[in-house]
Amino acid sequence: MKISLTEKNKEYAFLILLLCCSSFFLHANLGNQYLWQDEAETALLSRTILEHGVPLGYDGKNYFSQYPEKDRGKNYIWRYHPWFPFYLLSAFFYIFGINTFFARLPFALFGIATIILTYYFTKTLFKDKRVAGVAAFLLTVSVPFLILSRQCRYYSPTMFFSVLGLYSFINVLEGKKKASVVFVISSTLLFHCNYVSYAALISTFFFYTLLLHRNNLRAVLLLLAIIILVNFPWIIWFAGSQFNTNEIDNTSVFNFAKFLKLNRVYISHVMKYLFHPFLLLCPIFIVGYRWKKSEPIFSKDIFAWKSLLLLVLFIFINLQILSIVAPLPFFRYLAPVIPVVYIIIAVIVVSMVNVHVVFGIGIIVILIYMGTLHKFIYEITHDYDGPIEGIVKFLKQNGNKDDLVAITYGDLPVKFYTNMRVIGGLTGEDLSPAKEADWIIVRRYLICHKDRAVRKYLIENIPWKNYQGIIIDYPDIPFENRESPQFHRYKTEMKEQKVFICRRIR
Repeated sequence: MKISLTEKNKEYAFLILLLCCSSFFLHANLGNQYLWQDEAETALLSRTILEHGVPLGYDGKNYFSQYPEKDRGKNYIWRYHPWFPFYLLSAFFYIFGINTFFARLPFALFGIATIILTYYFTKTLFKDKRVAGVAAFLLTVSVPFLILSRQCRYYSPTMFFSVLGLYSFINVLEGKKKASVVFVISSTLLFHCNYVSYAALISTFFFYTLLLHRNNLRAVLLLLAIIILVNFPWIIWFAGSQFNTNEIDNTSVFNFAKFLKLNRVYISHVMKYLFHPFLLLCPIFIVGYRWKKSEPIFSKDIFAWKSLLLLVLFIFINLQILSIVAPLPFFRYLAPVIPVVYIIIAVIVVSMVNVHVVFGIGIIVILIYMGTLHKFIYEITHDYDGPIEGIVKFLKQNGNKDDLVAITYGDLPVKFYTNMRVIGGLTGEDLSPAKEADWIIVRRYLICHKDRAVRKYLIENIPWKNYQGIIIDYPDIPFENRESPQFHRYKTEMKEQKVFICRRIR
C-alpha cells in the first residue's frame, strides 16, 4: 500500500511538472503578437455572438468573409465553420473582456488539457505509465503543437476532443460505465469544432471495430448512428457551404490528381515536422538486437499491436479524408493527429529504453535538438513586431472610429482592433467607396487571386494625388504570423521593407 501511494505521488508530481511547463509554454507572451487574419476571423465572429446570439459574417459596419460565396447563409449567419469555438470565445470575451490575450486564452487552456488527456489515454491504451509519460512530455515540447494551441482558432479543441473520442472509444470496448455517454458527447463536440475531423474519428471507430472487435460491432454502430442523428441537421446545413473546392483552381472534391498531390504533401508534413524519418531505424535496430540476443523478434503482446493499429488507422484515415476534401494542404488540418503521432513515438522510445535507457533518452534529445524549441522559447520571451501591429497602432493614434480604411490582405485584424469601417481584403464587397477612403494600405505581398483583384482596383482607381504616403517602422511581411511550421516566424523580421500607409490629404 505504501509503495502504491509513492507511485501515485510520483505520477501526480510528473503531471504537475507537465502542467507547469505547458502553462509556461502556452501562456507566456500570449497577448504580445497581434491576431493574424484567420485568428481575427474567429474573434470577430465570436464578438457578434455577444450582441446577436449567433455568429454573423456582418456586424452592420464590416464584413468578415474570406470566402464570400460560401461562408455566410441567410441573414449573414456563419456557416463555413462549426460554432463551438465561437461560443467558447464569446464566453471568455463576456467574462474577461475583449483583447488579444483573452482571445487566445481558451485555446491555450485546451492545449494544456490535451497534454494531460493524452497521458491518461495513453496509459489506458497501453497499460504503461512510461509510454504515457513520454507521449505527454513529447507533446509538451512539440513546437508545432504549441504554436497551434496558442492560436485563436479551433485547433486545440479539435485535438482535445479527438483524443477524448479515442479515449472513450477504448472505454466503450472495455465495457466501462458511462463510456458511451462520453463517446457521444466528445464526438458531437468534435463535430462542432471541425466536421472533417469528426468524419475521420467516426470512420476510425467503424473500421477498427470491423477489423478487430466484431463482437462489439452492433453496439458501436448504434452509438455511431446516435452521433450522426444528433448532428444530422447540422451536417445538412454545413454541407451547403461548399467548403471542399480548391481556392486556386476550383477543382472538385473528386479530383484524383489533387488527392494524390495533397496526400503526398500531408505525408511529407508528418515526416518533416512530427515523425522524423530516423525513427524508422529504431524498429530495425530493435529487431537486430533481439535476434542477436536470441529473443523473440516481435512482441507477442497482441493487445499492444491492437492499440498501435488504432493509432495508425486514425492517422491513415485522417490523411485520406484530408486529401479528398481539404482546399489546400495546410499543416493546421493535421492538428488531430499530432497527439497520436507522439504516442506512437513514445512507444518507440520506450522500446529503445527496454534495450538500454541511454538509447531512449538519446532519441528524445535528438528529437528536441532537431526541433525548434530554442527558437520558440526565444519567441515567447521577447517582443515581436508584425505589420498588423504597426498598422493598428498607427490608425488608432492618427485616425478615429468613423474613418474608412481600404486595404488589401489583412483587413480582419484591422476591423477587430480599430472598429473602423474597413473594405477590401478577401470580402468580395464593392470597392467603389475606396475612392473616398481616409486611409489606403496596399500590402507588399500578394496572398491569392482575390487579394490581387483588390490591389489592382486600388492602384487603378484611387486618386493618388489626394494622398500622402507614410512609412512606419514595421516589417511588411505577408502575415502577422502563421500557425504553419514552414511559415512561422520566431522573431521580428528586420530586413523586410516597411509598411506603407497612405493618408488622405484634407
